[in-house]
Amino acid sequence: MSTVPRSAVAGLPSAPGVYRFRDDRGRALYIGRAVDLRRRVGSYWGDLGDRRHLRRMVPQIAAVEAVACDSAHEAAWLERNLLQRSKPRWNRVRGGAEVPVYLHLDRRPGSARLSVVHRPPTGPVTPDADHPVGLFGPYLGGTQARLAVSALERVLPLSYADDRLSGGQQDMARARGLAALDRAALLTTVTAVLQRQPDAVETVKHQLAEHRTRASDSLAFELAARIQQQIEAVDWIVAEQKVTTLAPTDCDVYGWADGLLVQFEIRQGRMCVWKQRACPSAGAQRYLERTPPEWRAFAARSAELASLLHA
Repeated sequence: MSTVPRSAVAGLPSAPGVYRFRDDRGRALYIGRAVDLRRRVGSYWGDLGDRRHLRRMVPQIAAVEAVACDSAHEAAWLERNLLQRSKPRWNRVRGGAEVPVYLHLDRRPGSARLSVVHRPPTGPVTPDADHPVGLFGPYLGGTQARLAVSALERVLPLSYADDRLSGGQQDMARARGLAALDRAALLTTVTAVLQRQPDAVETVKHQLAEHRTRASDSLAFELAARIQQQIEAVDWIVAEQKVTTLAPTDCDVYGWADGLLVQFEIRQGRMCVWKQRACPSAGAQRYLERTPPEWRAFAARSAELASLLHA
C-alpha cells in the first residue's frame, strides 16, 4: 500500500469539507464529506466499523484530494452535487440521503407563516410590494428544516400575530403578549435570521437557550433536549453555504498554488465539478482572471490545500 495517503492526512485541516481518493492511474475511487477532514480521512486506515465494504478500496488509494468548506452544511451540498454529476466506483449512491427543501415565508396578512416546501412555489422568490412572499434555501435535510421552523416559531410566533385568530388562538396570543401589530416586526426578524444576519441569529439563539434553561430547571429534560435540537437546526440553516443557491448562476472558479490549478464548475447555481491539474504560473493567470471576486478566497484556499496534499 502506498504511504502517500497516510502522510497526506497530516496536511488536512480539522475543518468541514469534501475529500476524494484516487488510484495510481488517477481514477476517482470515492468521494465523501466530513465534519473534520483530518479525523475522517485518517479513519480509513483504522477501524472502518460500519464501512467494512471499503476495506478492499483502501489498498488502492494512491492520492488524497480535499476541499475545505465553511460549514458542514456546505460540505454536504458539495458532496451531493459532485456525486450527482459523477459517481465513483466505491460510492454506493448517486447524490445523498438528505432531502433538499426550501423555507417559504408568506408575509400576507391572515396567512403570514414560515413553512417547509419541497419545490419552489411559482412566482417571485423575493418579496416585493405586490408579492409579499420569500423563498430561502435550498437546505439539505427536511428534519433539520422543520426543527428550525419550530425553533423560530417558539421565539418569533408569527401564527399568533394575526387579526384572524380563533378564540383559543386569541387567548394564546394574549398570554404571549402578541397582537396583529407585532406581525411586521416578527416578519422582519425572521427574514433577518434566514438572511444569516449575525445579530438576529445570535438574538434568536440566545432566546432559545433561555427556553432550554427554563425547561431544564423545571426538570422538563425531554423539552430541553428538543430545544437543543432546534438550536442545532438553526445553526444548520444559517451556516455559510454557497455551493448551492437559488440564483441560476453559471461560472468557472479557479485557484492556483505551486504549479497546481484547481477548477470548480458552477452550473445553475450548483458547484458540481471539481478538477485539478498541473499548470505553470504564466498559464494560470488567464484562468484566475475569470474567477468572480466573491469566489477568489475559496479558490485560493482550495488550491493551497491541493498543493499541500500533492507535494
